[in-house]
Amino acid sequence: MITLKDKSNNRWLGQISYAQLKFLNDELVTEHKDDQDYWVNRDALDMLKARGADVHLATIIEKAMGDKDEVEFYWIKS
Repeated sequence: MITLKDKSNNRWLGQISYAQLKFLNDELVTEHKDDQDYWVNRDALDMLKARGADVHLATIIEKAMGDKDEVEFYWIKS
């Protein structure tokens, strides 16, 4: 399993599968091959949903945003 954490405060966001992590890696821009963090805004979340993000992954990101328009998070192996 993979744990997602908010980059600003290390708050636990949820757990995802390796397949969901691969989806994020395939769909979002990474700065280098070992990059473990992502920045997602509302438009990017809509794009992820349109490209097939499963409900669990989309919900974690949406909840992490709360009433903000973006979130930056990172992943670690759990």
